[in-house]
Amino acid sequence: MAPKWRDLADRFAEQIKTGQLPPGAQLPQIRELVEAGEGSKETVHKAYKALEAEGLVTSTRGHGTVVRPRVALKRLGIARYDKAKWRDGDEVAFIADRVASGRAYKRNEQTQTVSRVEADSLVAEGLGVTVGSEVYARARLVKEGTQPTHSLTSYYRPEHVEGTRIVDPTPGPAGRGGGYRVLYDAGYEIDHMREALFARIPTADEVQLLQLPAGEPVVELHRTTYTADGTVVEFAVGVHAASRFAWEYDFKVPDSAQDRKGQE
Repeated sequence: MAPKWRDLADRFAEQIKTGQLPPGAQLPQIRELVEAGEGSKETVHKAYKALEAEGLVTSTRGHGTVVRPRVALKRLGIARYDKAKWRDGDEVAFIADRVASGRAYKRNEQTQTVSRVEADSLVAEGLGVTVGSEVYARARLVKEGTQPTHSLTSYYRPEHVEGTRIVDPTPGPAGRGGGYRVLYDAGYEIDHMREALFARIPTADEVQLLQLPAGEPVVELHRTTYTADGTVVEFAVGVHAASRFAWEYDFKVPDSAQDRKGQE
């Protein structure tokens, strides 16, 4: 005979899987279930922890327990940086992800804080400056509705962005086309970039900032953006809630042997 907490967890799991409890639906508070005779506080807590471990719900302090969205937000690879999106239009990267995912968005779902900071070893290496050099840090928190999806901090050399909209702390993208359009207008057209990804355990501050459920990892992104002559015009560090994104890359498969033949 299954313990009472397992029976309760199975009942909620069935409601979630059949759509009776849709994504985003709030589960009753533990106190409410105890008062309704569903078991002790410990019983209900174990049931909710089981649902969380099975990936069906998320629980965060101050937000309760909600049904986890079934479909992760697409985090596009190459396609999110298409020049036609930001140079000729106004589809900055986080908006490109939403459009590709068929999800709604508001420009003010990206907030930002701009400051001048001393480059630590990571930023100094990324930008190609000495440790302790003053650089601009443009830190953004991106939300989908009220739920944070990721943070992203871009670092710039002052001589590239001083006096531009990039260093304007107004919430939202840095004007039409965002930061890459600002760099383009300043004469720094981006040409290629390098991205490195790795998963890790979040810090306590990141758990609070991104409203992460217990045990969820984050995916850290390091992005280096270059002009055609190899000048680094941005180094960015992003921290993404692992369950809220599906990373998608579409690219031409290289054939270095064929390329060498063509050069002979």
